[in-house]
Amino acid sequence: MIPLELLGVRFELPANQPVVLLREVGGGRVVPIWIGVAEAAAISSHLAGERTDRPMTHDLFAATLAALGVEVRAVHLVDLRGGTFYAELHLEGGGAATVLSARPSDALALAIRAGDDVPILVDEDLFARVAIELGADEDGDDVDPEEEVRRFRDFLEDLDPEDFQQG
Repeated sequence: MIPLELLGVRFELPANQPVVLLREVGGGRVVPIWIGVAEAAAISSHLAGERTDRPMTHDLFAATLAALGVEVRAVHLVDLRGGTFYAELHLEGGGAATVLSARPSDALALAIRAGDDVPILVDEDLFARVAIELGADEDGDDVDPEEEVRRFRDFLEDLDPEDFQQG
């Protein structure tokens, strides 16, 4: 597994589609994941330190886990099928470990509420398939992250399930 750090949420233009950006720790490759507007708001507002008078869904879930003595141990990005990312939420409490299937956006929104030390990890094979390099292009010019995200989106739209079959 490769550790990632949450860079934040950006909006792809002109569609104004939210994209969460995860960068490999100590590197320049990024995993962009398109997410829903509500999940983007949940992630962005928490990262910005915004608080509401009443708990939002991810706040409630985090408070419930804490009240039950369950800790979020990690988020694992494990697969990409049909243009959809799959994640696992690793929990521990009561002397037992539990792994739940989750949407990456929900797992991330919960993990950031659990603390800064919750690792976000991606499967090495998945990372090799989906990571894009940010930094400099062939001419040494800085690459525009928005352009890289658009390029990755084009890549996803052209995917065929047979591209991922084991030979």
